[in-house]
Amino acid sequence: VHLGAQAGVRYSIDNPRAYVQSNLVGHLNLLEIARHRDVRQFVYASSSSVYGNSDTVPFSVDQRVDHPISLYAATKKADELMSETYAHLYRLPMTGLRFFTVYGPWGRPDMALWKFTSAILQGKPIDVYNHGDMRRDFTYIDDIIAGVLAVIDHPPADDGEVKPGGSVSPHRLYNIGNNQPEPLGRMIDVIEAACGRQAIRNMLPMQPGDVYQTYADISAIAADLGYAPSTGIDIGIPRFVDWYRGYTGS
Repeated sequence: VHLGAQAGVRYSIDNPRAYVQSNLVGHLNLLEIARHRDVRQFVYASSSSVYGNSDTVPFSVDQRVDHPISLYAATKKADELMSETYAHLYRLPMTGLRFFTVYGPWGRPDMALWKFTSAILQGKPIDVYNHGDMRRDFTYIDDIIAGVLAVIDHPPADDGEVKPGGSVSPHRLYNIGNNQPEPLGRMIDVIEAACGRQAIRNMLPMQPGDVYQTYADISAIAADLGYAPSTGIDIGIPRFVDWYRGYTGS
Protein backbone atom coordinates (compact mmCIF):
# COMPACT_ATOMS: atom_id res chain seq x y z
CA VAL A 1 0.00 0.00 0.00
CA HIS A 2 1.75 3.13 -1.28
CA LEU A 3 0.34 6.29 0.32
CA GLY A 4 3.53 8.36 0.35
CA ALA A 5 3.68 11.52 -1.78
CA GLN A 6 4.45 15.21 -1.86
CA ALA A 7 0.96 16.50 -1.18
CA GLY A 8 -0.73 19.89 -1.50
CA VAL A 9 -1.90 21.97 -4.43
CA ARG A 10 -0.41 25.36 -3.60
CA TYR A 11 3.09 24.15 -2.71
CA SER A 12 3.34 22.50 -6.15
CA ILE A 13 3.35 25.99 -7.64
CA ASP A 14 6.25 27.06 -5.42
CA ASN A 15 8.35 23.88 -5.60
CA PRO A 16 7.38 21.78 -8.64
CA ARG A 17 10.54 19.65 -8.62
CA ALA A 18 9.64 18.19 -5.22
CA TYR A 19 6.49 16.75 -6.82
CA VAL A 20 8.34 15.25 -9.76
CA GLN A 21 10.86 13.57 -7.45
CA SER A 22 8.37 12.21 -4.92
CA ASN A 23 5.27 11.57 -7.00
CA LEU A 24 6.77 10.45 -10.30
CA VAL A 25 10.21 9.01 -9.52
CA GLY A 26 9.03 7.69 -6.15
CA HIS A 27 5.97 6.04 -7.65
CA LEU A 28 8.05 4.42 -10.40
CA ASN A 29 10.53 3.06 -7.85
CA LEU A 30 7.72 1.39 -5.91
CA LEU A 31 6.16 0.00 -9.08
CA GLU A 32 9.49 -1.65 -9.84
CA ILE A 33 9.71 -3.10 -6.34
CA ALA A 34 6.17 -4.45 -6.64
CA ARG A 35 6.89 -5.97 -10.04
CA HIS A 36 10.08 -7.73 -9.00
CA ARG A 37 8.58 -9.02 -5.76
CA ASP A 38 5.48 -10.29 -7.54
CA VAL A 39 3.11 -8.73 -5.00
CA ARG A 40 -0.51 -9.82 -4.75
CA GLN A 41 -1.74 -6.26 -5.30
CA PHE A 42 -0.32 -2.73 -5.46
CA VAL A 43 -2.65 -0.13 -3.88
CA TYR A 44 -1.73 3.53 -4.32
CA ALA A 45 -3.05 6.97 -3.48
CA SER A 46 -4.35 9.20 -6.24
CA SER A 47 -6.38 12.35 -5.60
CA SER A 48 -9.65 14.09 -6.31
CA SER A 49 -7.47 16.87 -7.74
CA VAL A 50 -7.27 14.95 -11.02
CA TYR A 51 -10.85 16.09 -11.81
CA GLY A 52 -9.72 19.72 -12.09
CA ASN A 53 -12.56 22.19 -12.49
CA SER A 54 -14.97 19.67 -13.95
CA ASP A 55 -18.58 20.85 -13.81
CA THR A 56 -19.86 17.28 -14.13
CA VAL A 57 -20.83 16.29 -10.60
CA PRO A 58 -20.58 14.04 -8.78
CA PHE A 59 -17.11 13.14 -10.08
CA SER A 60 -17.10 9.64 -11.58
CA VAL A 61 -14.02 7.46 -12.09
CA ASP A 62 -15.27 6.84 -15.63
CA GLN A 63 -15.15 10.48 -16.76
CA ARG A 64 -12.18 12.01 -18.60
CA VAL A 65 -9.60 13.78 -16.44
CA ASP A 66 -7.33 15.38 -19.02
CA HIS A 67 -7.27 18.95 -17.69
CA PRO A 68 -5.49 19.21 -14.32
CA ILE A 69 -5.14 22.75 -12.98
CA SER A 70 -2.14 22.13 -10.70
CA LEU A 71 1.13 20.24 -11.07
CA TYR A 72 0.15 18.14 -8.04
CA ALA A 73 -2.94 16.96 -9.93
CA ALA A 74 -0.87 16.29 -13.05
CA THR A 75 1.55 14.08 -11.11
CA LYS A 76 -1.32 12.07 -9.64
CA LYS A 77 -2.83 11.55 -13.09
CA ALA A 78 0.62 10.47 -14.30
CA ASP A 79 0.78 7.94 -11.46
CA GLU A 80 -2.47 6.44 -12.69
CA LEU A 81 -1.10 6.20 -16.23
CA MET A 82 2.15 4.56 -15.09
CA SER A 83 0.14 2.10 -13.03
CA GLU A 84 -2.02 1.23 -16.03
CA THR A 85 1.13 0.47 -18.01
CA TYR A 86 2.51 -1.87 -15.33
CA ALA A 87 -0.84 -3.62 -14.97
CA HIS A 88 -0.85 -4.19 -18.75
CA LEU A 89 2.79 -5.21 -19.20
CA TYR A 90 3.29 -7.30 -16.08
CA ARG A 91 -0.32 -8.20 -15.15
CA LEU A 92 0.35 -6.61 -11.77
CA PRO A 93 -2.98 -6.11 -9.93
CA MET A 94 -3.33 -2.40 -9.18
CA THR A 95 -5.91 -0.23 -7.39
CA GLY A 96 -5.71 3.58 -7.43
CA LEU A 97 -7.66 5.48 -4.79
CA ARG A 98 -8.79 9.04 -5.46
CA PHE A 99 -9.06 10.47 -1.96
CA PHE A 100 -11.37 13.43 -1.29
CA THR A 101 -10.25 16.05 1.30
CA VAL A 102 -9.11 13.69 4.04
CA TYR A 103 -9.24 15.09 7.58
CA GLY A 104 -9.08 13.93 11.18
CA PRO A 105 -6.56 13.37 14.00
CA TRP A 106 -2.92 13.46 12.88
CA GLY A 107 -3.90 15.42 9.77
CA ARG A 108 -1.47 17.66 7.91
CA PRO A 109 -0.75 21.10 9.45
CA ASP A 110 -1.02 22.75 6.01
CA MET A 111 -4.66 21.68 5.57
CA ALA A 112 -7.47 24.17 6.15
CA LEU A 113 -8.99 22.33 9.13
CA TRP A 114 -5.73 22.43 11.10
CA LYS A 115 -4.95 26.03 10.15
CA PHE A 116 -8.47 27.26 10.91
CA THR A 117 -8.63 25.48 14.26
CA SER A 118 -5.23 26.81 15.30
CA ALA A 119 -6.08 30.39 14.31
CA ILE A 120 -9.55 30.39 15.90
CA LEU A 121 -8.22 29.10 19.22
CA GLN A 122 -5.54 31.80 19.18
CA GLY A 123 -7.92 34.59 18.16
CA LYS A 124 -6.12 35.09 14.84
CA PRO A 125 -7.81 35.69 11.47
CA ILE A 126 -8.31 32.91 8.94
CA ASP A 127 -7.95 33.29 5.16
CA VAL A 128 -11.20 32.30 3.43
CA TYR A 129 -10.63 31.91 -0.31
CA ASN A 130 -13.14 32.71 -3.04
CA HIS A 131 -15.00 34.63 -0.31
CA GLY A 132 -16.16 31.30 1.13
CA ASP A 133 -17.89 30.18 -2.09
CA MET A 134 -16.27 26.73 -2.29
CA ARG A 135 -17.47 23.19 -1.58
CA ARG A 136 -15.49 20.17 -0.44
CA ASP A 137 -16.34 16.50 0.01
CA PHE A 138 -14.71 16.18 3.45
CA THR A 139 -13.85 12.55 4.27
CA TYR A 140 -13.02 11.49 7.81
CA ILE A 141 -9.88 9.41 8.26
CA ASP A 142 -11.74 6.39 9.70
CA ASP A 143 -13.85 6.18 6.53
CA ILE A 144 -10.71 6.43 4.40
CA ILE A 145 -9.11 3.56 6.34
CA ALA A 146 -12.22 1.43 5.92
CA GLY A 147 -12.02 1.91 2.15
CA VAL A 148 -8.31 1.06 1.99
CA LEU A 149 -8.79 -2.10 4.03
CA ALA A 150 -11.68 -3.21 1.82
CA VAL A 151 -9.53 -2.76 -1.27
CA ILE A 152 -6.58 -4.69 0.22
CA ASP A 153 -8.78 -7.71 0.82
CA HIS A 154 -10.17 -7.77 -2.75
CA PRO A 155 -7.57 -7.29 -5.52
CA PRO A 156 -8.86 -6.81 -9.08
CA ALA A 157 -9.10 -9.89 -11.28
CA ASP A 158 -7.08 -10.29 -14.48
CA ASP A 159 -10.15 -11.40 -16.42
CA GLY A 160 -10.26 -8.99 -19.37
CA GLU A 161 -13.41 -7.33 -18.03
CA VAL A 162 -13.72 -3.53 -17.92
CA LYS A 163 -12.90 -2.24 -14.43
CA PRO A 164 -13.94 1.04 -12.76
CA GLY A 165 -11.86 3.65 -14.55
CA GLY A 166 -12.06 1.82 -17.88
CA SER A 167 -9.11 -0.59 -17.80
CA VAL A 168 -9.32 -4.14 -19.14
CA SER A 169 -6.04 -4.94 -17.38
CA PRO A 170 -6.05 -5.78 -13.64
CA HIS A 171 -6.17 -2.09 -12.73
CA ARG A 172 -9.12 -0.20 -11.28
CA LEU A 173 -9.77 3.26 -9.88
CA TYR A 174 -12.07 4.16 -7.00
CA ASN A 175 -13.20 7.41 -5.46
CA ILE A 176 -13.07 7.38 -1.66
CA GLY A 177 -15.13 10.31 -0.42
CA ASN A 178 -18.04 11.10 1.84
CA ASN A 179 -20.40 11.63 -1.14
CA GLN A 180 -21.55 14.89 0.52
CA PRO A 181 -19.95 18.20 -0.52
CA GLU A 182 -20.09 20.86 2.21
CA PRO A 183 -19.85 24.65 1.75
CA LEU A 184 -16.65 26.11 3.17
CA GLY A 185 -18.69 28.48 5.33
CA ARG A 186 -20.51 25.62 7.02
CA MET A 187 -17.24 23.85 7.70
CA ILE A 188 -16.01 27.00 9.47
CA ASP A 189 -19.29 27.23 11.42
CA VAL A 190 -18.75 23.69 12.73
CA ILE A 191 -15.15 24.48 13.74
CA GLU A 192 -16.35 27.62 15.58
CA ALA A 193 -18.92 25.57 17.51
CA ALA A 194 -16.35 22.93 18.42
CA CYS A 195 -13.83 25.58 19.52
CA GLY A 196 -16.43 27.70 21.33
CA ARG A 197 -15.13 30.82 19.58
CA GLN A 198 -15.96 32.91 16.52
CA ALA A 199 -13.56 33.06 13.58
CA ILE A 200 -12.18 36.32 12.23
CA ARG A 201 -12.75 35.74 8.52
CA ASN A 202 -10.38 37.39 6.03
CA MET A 203 -12.18 37.09 2.69
CA LEU A 204 -9.86 36.57 -0.30
CA PRO A 205 -10.17 35.66 -4.01
CA MET A 206 -9.65 32.14 -5.34
CA GLN A 207 -6.05 30.93 -5.24
CA PRO A 208 -4.25 29.57 -8.33
CA GLY A 209 -4.63 25.79 -8.61
CA ASP A 210 -7.68 25.60 -6.34
CA VAL A 211 -10.92 24.03 -7.57
CA TYR A 212 -14.40 25.31 -6.82
CA GLN A 213 -15.84 22.01 -5.62
CA THR A 214 -15.18 18.32 -5.07
CA TYR A 215 -17.94 15.73 -4.97
CA ALA A 216 -17.24 11.99 -5.03
CA ASP A 217 -19.38 9.49 -6.88
CA ILE A 218 -18.66 6.41 -4.76
CA SER A 219 -21.03 4.05 -6.55
CA ALA A 220 -18.20 1.88 -7.96
CA ILE A 221 -16.52 1.08 -4.63
CA ALA A 222 -19.90 0.81 -2.92
CA ALA A 223 -21.12 -1.74 -5.46
CA ASP A 224 -17.89 -3.75 -5.58
CA LEU A 225 -16.82 -3.67 -1.93
CA GLY A 226 -19.77 -2.35 0.10
CA TYR A 227 -18.02 0.91 1.02
CA ALA A 228 -20.32 3.22 2.99
CA PRO A 229 -18.85 6.28 4.75
CA SER A 230 -20.54 7.07 8.05
CA THR A 231 -18.89 10.20 9.48
CA GLY A 232 -20.20 13.65 8.57
CA ILE A 233 -18.42 16.87 9.50
CA ASP A 234 -20.74 17.45 12.48
CA ILE A 235 -19.10 14.39 14.05
CA GLY A 236 -15.65 14.40 12.46
CA ILE A 237 -14.69 18.05 13.00
CA PRO A 238 -15.40 18.05 16.77
CA ARG A 239 -13.35 14.85 17.02
CA PHE A 240 -10.46 16.60 15.31
CA VAL A 241 -10.76 19.70 17.50
CA ASP A 242 -10.76 17.53 20.64
CA TRP A 243 -7.65 15.72 19.41
CA TYR A 244 -5.97 19.01 18.43
CA ARG A 245 -6.55 20.52 21.89
CA GLY A 246 -5.00 17.48 23.53
CA TYR A 247 -2.11 17.32 21.08
CA THR A 248 -1.17 21.00 21.30
CA GLY A 249 -2.36 21.78 24.81
CA SER A 250 -4.62 24.54 23.44
